[in-house]
Amino acid sequence: MGLLRGMGLTAPKKPAPKTRTKARVAPTTVSQLRVAGIAQPVEVRRSPRARRLSLKVDGATDTVRVTVPPRVGDAEVAGFVGRHLDWVNARLAALPPRQPFIDGMAVPLLGRSAVIRHDPGRRGGARLVEGPAGLDLYVGGEAEFLNRRATDFLKAEARRHLSALTAETAARADLRATAVSVRDTRSRWGSCSATGRISYSWRLILAPPQIVHYVVAHEVAHLKEMNHGPKFWALCAALAGDVDKPRAWLKAHGAKLHRFG
Repeated sequence: MGLLRGMGLTAPKKPAPKTRTKARVAPTTVSQLRVAGIAQPVEVRRSPRARRLSLKVDGATDTVRVTVPPRVGDAEVAGFVGRHLDWVNARLAALPPRQPFIDGMAVPLLGRSAVIRHDPGRRGGARLVEGPAGLDLYVGGEAEFLNRRATDFLKAEARRHLSALTAETAARADLRATAVSVRDTRSRWGSCSATGRISYSWRLILAPPQIVHYVVAHEVAHLKEMNHGPKFWALCAALAGDVDKPRAWLKAHGAKLHRFG
């Protein structure tokens, strides 16, 4: 790289440029703020990436969240939320009620309904049985542990179903995920890392099959296209078929899935 090709001479070394130290980006900070007219504290996220104030009601956690630039003070945040008080309270009131898993409750399960049957004398884990009237989910142990045990069963079912569906979908595109896991994610239904590890929200097991197929196709498509460009959406549509209706369903009904358990 140091030769002047036309003359066969070596160019004199230039002094090395001074290296500039990158300015450290301040981390996002999270605090709570009481605002008149709202029962719970407002979560304030001060982010160096924020250019304006934005307001959100998180249906998964019942959280009123404001994202603001770092130098915005609490008084300005409170004033901003206060000007949108009617909108915030309307969103909170519209949230579906929370539904812990209890005896006799019907739980959506991949487009079907499974009725929880508490059987105190039953040992071992929960068991799904095809009964004369449909699916029954038998859960043993003390009543106080029913919600947790039903949740554990559904998580295991989600892991089993999503792992198999991911392998099947990836094979259709000549792709392969390096690992599949489930978590109780709140902000996304699935994710795919650069190393090919795919993670899903276990709550997808509560959604209709076509919704689950779309989310799996979405993450499998990321194994090849780590973006949301035209090639990604073309592959996603090829694997899932319709993508618009599932996306609309998740937007309209996704919050309800987070209310279970």
